Amino acid sequence: MSKIVSIGTAVPEYRHEQQKIFEFMSRVYAINETEKRKLKFLYRHSGIQTRYSVLDDYSLPASEWKFFIPTENLEPFPSIEKRMKSFRENAAPLSLKAIDDCLVNFKDQTITHLITVSCTGMSAPGLDLELIELLNLPATTWRTSINFMGCYAAIHALKLADAICKSDPSANVLIVCVELCTLHFQKKYNADNISSGILFSDGAAAILVTGNKEAEGLNIDHFYSSVSFKSKQEMVWELSSSGFLLTLSGYIPELIEEDFNGIVGECLKGTGLSKEEITHWCIHPGGKKILEAVHNSLEFTNGQLQHCYDVLNEYGNMSSPTILFVLKRIQQDLNKNKCNNIFGAAFGPGLTIETFVLSA
Repeated sequence: MSKIVSIGTAVPEYRHEQQKIFEFMSRVYAINETEKRKLKFLYRHSGIQTRYSVLDDYSLPASEWKFFIPTENLEPFPSIEKRMKSFRENAAPLSLKAIDDCLVNFKDQTITHLITVSCTGMSAPGLDLELIELLNLPATTWRTSINFMGCYAAIHALKLADAICKSDPSANVLIVCVELCTLHFQKKYNADNISSGILFSDGAAAILVTGNKEAEGLNIDHFYSSVSFKSKQEMVWELSSSGFLLTLSGYIPELIEEDFNGIVGECLKGTGLSKEEITHWCIHPGGKKILEAVHNSLEFTNGQLQHCYDVLNEYGNMSSPTILFVLKRIQQDLNKNKCNNIFGAAFGPGLTIETFVLSA
């Protein structure tokens, strides 16, 4: 049985109040007062107070912008080359902060495998090789990258780590998720760009998975995934010359509410657990409406998703690292005097739902 023994998290240095980001967005969209009031309402009711970015522009007056050009039409608008350059400059240092947090009590742990995860930046040689060099890992270290899977990618990485540890009990797998979503702001005023501008932020998380049965940690018990092909165009992530473009349908919460309870039931069939035996719910806080949809689908009363709401409030949606921010809080909150069963789920392009069950 493989185990999660440690989780580390990190955010960039620039912390932005949601109000400041609204002011930035309303300025660059150049919208009228009616549209500005509508936008302000959406920001106020987003369930987010603060977000983090590798860019400080979002809280600065236009005259002090560094990444964006302070012209009336923002031209020349940042190209994909400029955005990827910023990703290369910032992704590894932020990843190292998360790794240091993860390995603070495991400095002598031998890392045998490295899995890097991102959907907001790519290059070759990539982040995996850069981290191997920065961490002074052997050049023979087994490594792979998971790219462009979106918010559920951390669970996919966890599935891969679990398979590695089951085949090699001596394995110690380090997973590193880093997303710099705020590099991909788009200036066109439409529903997709408004949604992403309200929700997304930057962050990193690292997680150590071992095949050592004697180690203390969270037992990885089960995975289950489902793809709704009828809804595959409701969440789309594509490359363009001006960065990555997100399609984020307003119907996604509706679809999740309709299907989620059934998916939980299917997942739990493989564990022998009932829904009532789940002590902690680790749901990816993709947005306030998504958490409300899960709450409604599972007929929760109150408080079961508090860690999820708290992470959303403090950090926004960081894509793949976000669920690990939630899981870290749950791990710190466990009652060691009783059995703990954790159900996790995240959503992404497809429309894909990935789930896991952990125990401690």
